[in-house]
Amino acid sequence: MVGQRGHDTVLGTAGTSGAGARPVTAEPGAVRGAAPQPPPARPRRPRPWALRAPRRMASQVLLVQLVIAVGVTALATGLFLAPLSDQLDDQATHRALAVAQAMASDEDLAGDLLRAEPVRGNPVQRSAERVRRATGAEYVVVLDRQGVRYSHTDPALIGRRVSTDPSRALAGHEVREIDVGTLGRSARGKTPLRDADGRVIGAVSAGIRYESVRDRLTGAVPQVAGYAMGALGVGVLGALAFSRVVYRRTRGLTFSDIAALLDEREAMLHSIREGVLALDGQGRVRLVNDEAQRLLGLGRPRAGEPDGIGRPVAALLGPGRLTSVLTGEVAGTDLLAVRGGRVLVVNRMPTEDGGAVATLRDRTELEALGRELDATRALLDALRAQDHEHANRLHTLLGLLELGLYEEAVDFVTETVGSHRATAEQIAESVGDPLLAALLVGKATVAAERGVALRLAPGSRLLGRLVAPHDLVTVLGNLVDNALEAVGAPGPSVPAGGEDRLVEVGLRARGRTAELTVRDTGAGVPPTQRELVFADGFSTKEAAPGRGGRGLGLALVKRHAQRYGGTVSVAGAEGGGAVFTVVLPEALAAPEGSASDPHEEEGR
Repeated sequence: MVGQRGHDTVLGTAGTSGAGARPVTAEPGAVRGAAPQPPPARPRRPRPWALRAPRRMASQVLLVQLVIAVGVTALATGLFLAPLSDQLDDQATHRALAVAQAMASDEDLAGDLLRAEPVRGNPVQRSAERVRRATGAEYVVVLDRQGVRYSHTDPALIGRRVSTDPSRALAGHEVREIDVGTLGRSARGKTPLRDADGRVIGAVSAGIRYESVRDRLTGAVPQVAGYAMGALGVGVLGALAFSRVVYRRTRGLTFSDIAALLDEREAMLHSIREGVLALDGQGRVRLVNDEAQRLLGLGRPRAGEPDGIGRPVAALLGPGRLTSVLTGEVAGTDLLAVRGGRVLVVNRMPTEDGGAVATLRDRTELEALGRELDATRALLDALRAQDHEHANRLHTLLGLLELGLYEEAVDFVTETVGSHRATAEQIAESVGDPLLAALLVGKATVAAERGVALRLAPGSRLLGRLVAPHDLVTVLGNLVDNALEAVGAPGPSVPAGGEDRLVEVGLRARGRTAELTVRDTGAGVPPTQRELVFADGFSTKEAAPGRGGRGLGLALVKRHAQRYGGTVSVAGAEGGGAVFTVVLPEALAAPEGSASDPHEEEGR
């Protein structure tokens, strides 16, 4: 039966083996050859009593503070109790010596010692017992020069030699010590006993039970421990309060989390394509990433040079709209500012400590695309107008031909084609750079569509090779656009139409210096605003729908002029309007064969 049951067990195990089958151990008597399967390993459970180190920063700080508080308290208690024991021993020996000195100062004691015999009831014994009871000493012993006792608490020991060495006291020295005698351990004081002539005839030894000294020390321990526990409790409460502050400040993070956040922050700040600038409560820079350094033109600091951290932003960037936006003097969202020819979109977010974090986005390309879009729209409007005008001219030409006025038709075509060709040829003869000439031809077409006459000033001539044609295109394009808007805008001093709606462009070369002037017959610029018109974001016109903002064109003109070391100014024109003058030194390339100028290389 046993073998049969084991056989069934083995068969059942083999039959149920497979996925999800539970192994069964064969019992004794099972079929030979069936290898028993080991039981599955049980997962280890964490021991409930095992101590685990805290992970959160606040908990670790609390644990360190508690360990320090306990350690300091224990050390302070030990340092207090250690000298206390010595002080109590010293006080006890001084007290014993005082008792011995009081006994030795008795005038009759020396005579009684010389006359009496070392037996019970002698006068020396009676005097010593009287002093012992009065002072509370454990014993008062008087001995002669041979060390024989004349008094003792135990009368049976009178007449016997003392158990400790009396040689120092008999030699005339006072002795204080903790020693073991016939009555046990005691604090002792010994003093020599002298006769009327000052000769040492014996000694007096007084003792205080050492148990009383130890009792005083033991009695002081609870009080000291109470003070220590009170100080420890205050330290624990302070540690708990500080731990809660650390927990709130660190938001329950661990040291590894903080280190990971710092690494992630550094990686994020230096990888994003948006400038980030952080300021403290005093307006000093405390963080600037790579993109912000590029956009602000700070560059990467070299070895030994300051990187701007810790410096006020006003001293780092100088006065201007950008500084006003970063310091919070100008509030708003998506504020525009210009820095070194770049159009920046700035957003500022204050922080709890009184500082701020500002983000910078480069909008230069977007502004350039916007201006190109405006130019394209203006060109389309001009083409549309020319299409209508061309249709009208074709109808006129058709009528002349149908009427048989062939000579009038020829004159009409010649006049129509010649006026536009004359304007283009005049510009090409006066302006040598093709980009600048194309700009003026296009602006003339747009001006004609708007009913504004755009012409070159008498004596305009700029035929030299430009160092940076795109910079002059930006400067002249902004000035012409500004003049066209001023002439086209309705106002008390702006005529509704006719020859008075005029924009005149002057181009002159003085050596390698280019001088650009743009005069318009618009409303002009009031004297109080002639400095403000070049500030970032300043404009007397409302923003157009779909456009970001105004007040950047003249600011860019000023930035380009300053980069060349030149100037830009505005004044009133004769008969009304405004005259903008830009002087750009080193804008023209040096003649071939002459030494190149460093400014030219920089402009390139």
